[in-house]
Amino acid sequence: MKLRADLFFPLRLTPRKYPTGGTIFMEQNMFCFQCEQTAGCTGCTGAKGVCGKTADTARLQDELTGALIGLAHAADENTPLAETTWKLMVEGLFATLTNVSFDDKAIAEITDRIHQEKARLRPDCGGCASPCGHNDDYDMKLLWNAQEDIRSLKSLILFGIRGMAAYAYHAMTLGYTDTEVNEFFAKALFALGEDWDMDLLLPIVMETGKYNLSCMELLDRANTATYGTPAPVTVPLTVEKGPFIVITGHDLHDLKLLLEQTEGKGINIYTHGEMLPCHAYPELKKYSHLKGNFGTAWQNQQKEFAELPAPVLFTTNCLMPPKPSYMDRVFTTGTVTFPGTVHINEEKDFTPVIQRALELGGYQEDQHFTGINGGTSVTTGFSHGTILGVADQVIDAVKAGAIRHFFLVAGCDGARSGRNYYTDFVKQSPSDSVILTLACGKYRFNDLDLGTIGGLPRLMDMGQCNDAYGAIKVAGALAEAFGCGVNELPLSMVLSWYEQKAVCILLTLLHLGIKNILLGPTLPAFISPNVLKILVDTYNIGAVTTPEAVVRVLINILSIIVSA
Repeated sequence: MKLRADLFFPLRLTPRKYPTGGTIFMEQNMFCFQCEQTAGCTGCTGAKGVCGKTADTARLQDELTGALIGLAHAADENTPLAETTWKLMVEGLFATLTNVSFDDKAIAEITDRIHQEKARLRPDCGGCASPCGHNDDYDMKLLWNAQEDIRSLKSLILFGIRGMAAYAYHAMTLGYTDTEVNEFFAKALFALGEDWDMDLLLPIVMETGKYNLSCMELLDRANTATYGTPAPVTVPLTVEKGPFIVITGHDLHDLKLLLEQTEGKGINIYTHGEMLPCHAYPELKKYSHLKGNFGTAWQNQQKEFAELPAPVLFTTNCLMPPKPSYMDRVFTTGTVTFPGTVHINEEKDFTPVIQRALELGGYQEDQHFTGINGGTSVTTGFSHGTILGVADQVIDAVKAGAIRHFFLVAGCDGARSGRNYYTDFVKQSPSDSVILTLACGKYRFNDLDLGTIGGLPRLMDMGQCNDAYGAIKVAGALAEAFGCGVNELPLSMVLSWYEQKAVCILLTLLHLGIKNILLGPTLPAFISPNVLKILVDTYNIGAVTTPEAVVRVLINILSIIVSA
């Protein structure tokens, strides 16, 4: 059935004033509006972005992106491609994700490698000064200064494939690739460099969601085949006395290598941020010195790491510029880089990190930390394999009326005020509802004890942001069991976004035809009013308002569905 838009949206979506294109960005030090915290909800244009990257870094990231678009034009159907081509596309896109690389030299080196690869693909173009689409990089100012709707659609494509590249990178690390996914990276990059209208760009936007679904499935398969199926586990927030290392980011492979290299050395390992779900994987959990989780979401790291008597290893985003008080304890690896920190190269010898942990010595006594709501432990590991394993129990609880609603409250956390909305929403959710969550936004409420319902915990952490694939699998299975579509399920999605992985996940949900998604805490600055209208008219997408209003409206919708 079709739901009334006026019931679902108690408040109309009112777009902010957006830049209108033309030459406005040419006069600024930089231009970047790819993340939720962008200055003034319009774009960072000064000497430094809100994330901490400088105007020079932003320029180099644009040059890297322009080189990738040039590489996509060189890699046409008549040109034999090597694995190095695909790897460069993925690595280059990942390096431009928010809070990944702040190192100008490292970014320039990737751009140089892209130029070398393009020269390999087009050896006859090296001495030609005439631009033909095969030997020149794309000027990103053309995109930033495009007509606002074209810029909006191209931004959705670009930011979507940047997020998707993170998942492809992690899968590639474990030896898993997908030819169709790789070819779509090239197709999407090619489209960014073309003078196409909205009718041609809109299908590419939707295809981004389609291929991101394939990419998330690929990573899910890579992770479970390598480390086993995640199972529910309670993770303590206490840090035991003695030397330890904190590992943050998303890379399971790096954690496995660190666990192997620290085994038997008297060093404990604690996860941070989106590494929390690693505790649920059997092949990682088996290491007794993987002790617990330290801290909360990424935006609190400058406070939480300030006095930490241990090194921190960053495997992916989100890295914030380290404060001088702990700069000497920050180590990076993979695509993550920051000037002045020690970078562990692709050989993955973590000896410098281990030595620093032993030098610092850790805490003298056990330290008992809590989550933001005072909880002393958190639970994770409710993967789609686990939940579908008790599908009969879930279905029976729904049919018996024990469970009346499912809320997927998921996505990125961030520093902008207003994100306590998600804490309040979960606290005010009805006692006969189940909260599914994933990604780092869960730190707003994952230490709450919501009790059980129908023999199941009311709060289920499904994993990292890429485990949105698992939520999709569960929703599809429930829809099949009840003989309805996903949009007819007693399921509501209340999402938070911060960076580009949230963009590609949103596009995947839209590709699947999922409607009535609530998004916050603010709407993306790169969505123009006309593109926003398309999303509202087609998918009924809306903005978060207040927890009380949203809970009331969603329960009203459920009553209409049940009585229909």
